[in-house]
Amino acid sequence: MESSTSFPILLSLRVAGLALLFVGPIGLAIALLQARRRYALRGLVDALVLLPLVLPPSVVGYVLVVVFGRRGLLGRILEEGLGVRLVFSPAGAALASAVVALPILVKTAQPSIEAVPSQLEDVARTLGLKPWEVVFRVTLPLAWRGVLAALVLGFARAIGEFGATLMLAGNIPGRTNTMPVEIFAAFQEGDDARAGLYVGVLSAISVVVVLVAGLLGPKEGRAPA
Repeated sequence: MESSTSFPILLSLRVAGLALLFVGPIGLAIALLQARRRYALRGLVDALVLLPLVLPPSVVGYVLVVVFGRRGLLGRILEEGLGVRLVFSPAGAALASAVVALPILVKTAQPSIEAVPSQLEDVARTLGLKPWEVVFRVTLPLAWRGVLAALVLGFARAIGEFGATLMLAGNIPGRTNTMPVEIFAAFQEGDDARAGLYVGVLSAISVVVVLVAGLLGPKEGRAPA
């Protein structure tokens, strides 16, 4: 009983961690691009990044199923070529969580990167630093508070994802039943105690995330870093 109760909690933490490992570098790269480059398709990239935030989760999940399902182009390639099946799997839950976490990660990190004076990056280049060295030795260290806040918020968004996860990974007890999915299942079954347990865990995580994000946010009287 204890194992079946703790499984959704441990699975949710694992799924959110995997999602962050996947989307973290991608999100930071996009944030750097949007903060430091002006190019023709910048507005389109912004719109695409924000889509998972404004679209209903069921729509995001449907698109993921169409693309990564067994009959989808990428899904077929992954399954036949690499033996990786995303539908009805924890990996699928991690992918869905990563997609919905991307907008909040990018849009939280981007302002902190923009607040880093570009003159400091110019000086670093004149000293012979390569572009990637400028990013890792100047830009990100100076923007670390906002970057860390973005990662924390991205993790929280990933651990709370429900709609897209249910569409792509389903609700398989002992395999893909993350906490949000388990809350839905418990509510349908009328099991208020079980639903309340996971609501409490997710609420506690959310409170911690809000507190941490507040501590990492810009302080009054100074520019965000």
